[in-house]
Amino acid sequence: MFGALLGLQDAVVTWMSRARQRVIQGFTVFSIVFLLLWISAFLYGSFYYSYMPMAAFSTPVHYHYRTDCESPASFLCSYPMANISLMRNKKHVLTFGQAYQMSLQLDMPDSPTNQELGMLMIKTTCFSGKGGQVASSARSARQLLSASSSRFSMLRYRSELLRSLSTLLFLPAFLTGVSEQKQVLEVELFSDYTDDPYLPSVTAVIEILSNKVQIYSSQLNVHAHFTGIRYLLFNFPLLSALVGVSSNFVFLSLLFVLSYVKLLLKENWAPVQLRTDGDRNINQEDHSNAAGGTAELVGPRM
Repeated sequence: MFGALLGLQDAVVTWMSRARQRVIQGFTVFSIVFLLLWISAFLYGSFYYSYMPMAAFSTPVHYHYRTDCESPASFLCSYPMANISLMRNKKHVLTFGQAYQMSLQLDMPDSPTNQELGMLMIKTTCFSGKGGQVASSARSARQLLSASSSRFSMLRYRSELLRSLSTLLFLPAFLTGVSEQKQVLEVELFSDYTDDPYLPSVTAVIEILSNKVQIYSSQLNVHAHFTGIRYLLFNFPLLSALVGVSSNFVFLSLLFVLSYVKLLLKENWAPVQLRTDGDRNINQEDHSNAAGGTAELVGPRM
C-alpha cells in the first residue's frame, strides 16, 4: 500500500514537472512568435510611411487684387492672383519623382456677368525656395453647370423657359439658403506634374486672367498618380500589408532558427572537443610515462 502511494506520488510529480515544462516552452514560443510579428509589422509600417507619399492635398485659394483703379470701366485694376504654399509642417507636400495632377475648383455665381465672360484663362506658376520659376501652366475653360475635369468645356445652353421652371422648382431651397444658383468649374492645371529634387516647388501662383470674374470660393486639389509598387500599396492595402508582414516574419524566423541552430551546434561541439583534448592529453602522458620507464630500465651506460 505504501509503495503504491509512493508510485502515485512520483507519477504526479513527474506529470506536474512535464506540464510545467510544456507551459514554459509554450510561453517561450508564443513570446518569440509575438515579438517576431511585432518587429515584422513595425518594419512594414516604417517602410510604408517612408515610401508612400501623400495621396491627396487640398487647400483653399484666397485671391488678392488691386482696387485703386483709374478707369471706371473695369471692376478690378489687376487680375485676381493667389499665392499657395506647397509646404505643410515645414515639409514638402510634393514627393520627388512622383507624378501629380493639379486642378483648380471654382465656385462661381450664375450671374449675368459670369455668363458674359465666355472663356477665361487660368495661369499657374510654381516657384522654388530661391524664387526661381520651376514650371508654368496656362489653361482656358468655360463655365460648367456641373463639375468637370475636362480642360475645355462649353456652357450648357438653357432656354429662358427652362431657367424659369428651374427657379420655380428650387424656389424653396433658394429662399431657405439650402441651395444656390451657382456653377462649379474645375480646371486641370497640370496633368502630370513631377517635382524637381534639385529645385523643389514651395509656392504656386494662380492667376485668373480676367478682371470681371466673380468667385464665391476656390480650392486647389492635388492628387498623386501611383504606379508600380506604390499603386499596389495604395489600392490593395490589406493584401500588401499581409504580404509584407508575412515576408518579414518568414525572413526573421529564418534568421532566428539559423542563429539557434548555430548556438546548439556550438554547445554540442564544446564537450566533444573537451573530451578529445582530454584523451589526447592522457595519451601524451601515457607515452611520456612509458618513455620514462624504459629509460629507467635501461639505465646509464658504463
